[in-house]
Amino acid sequence: MSKLMSLIVGLIAAATPLSAAGAAVLGPHADDCDGAKPAMLVRVEGLKSRTGTVRVQAYGDPARYFDKGAYLERVEIRTPASGPVEVCVPVPHPGVYAVSVRHDANGNGSVDIGSDGGGFSGNPSYSLFDAMFKRKPSPVQVQVHVTGLTPVPVVLNYVHGTSLGPIGAGK
Repeated sequence: MSKLMSLIVGLIAAATPLSAAGAAVLGPHADDCDGAKPAMLVRVEGLKSRTGTVRVQAYGDPARYFDKGAYLERVEIRTPASGPVEVCVPVPHPGVYAVSVRHDANGNGSVDIGSDGGGFSGNPSYSLFDAMFKRKPSPVQVQVHVTGLTPVPVVLNYVHGTSLGPIGAGK
C-alpha cells in the first residue's frame, strides 16, 4: 500500500467513531459519541430482518415519555445489512432520559403489526395487551441516567401469534 493510501485509510478510520466492540457508530450524530458530551449509545438488538429503517427517539420529561411528538431527539437510519446497530443520540445535559426504538421492517412509515418491532430502554416487560391499549411502560422501568457517554441496550419485540416478545420468544 502506498504512503498516500495508508494516510487516507488512517484519516478515514480516525474520523469514524467506534463503539466498544469496534463497530462504526451509526446516525447523523455519530461524532457526539466521542465521550466529550452527554450522549446515549443505543445498541439495538434482536432485529427480525435487515430491511427497512430503525428509528431511535430520546425523551427527557418522565411525565411525557413516549408521548407523540414529545421526543428531544429523533434519529432514523436505514437498517444495516449486517453488523451491530449502534446509534448515537446526544442529549442536552446530564440527566434522566428514556429511549424508544422502532424497526419499520419495510420502511413505509406505517406500523405493520406482522413485521415491525419495537423496544424501550430498560427492556421492560411489555405485552400485546399493553401495545393494543397504548399503555406506556413505567418511567422507573425505562430511565437511563446519562452522565457522559452512556450505553443503552434495547432488545426489540415483535408480534408472535398472540404474544409480543423478542425473536425466538414465541417458539
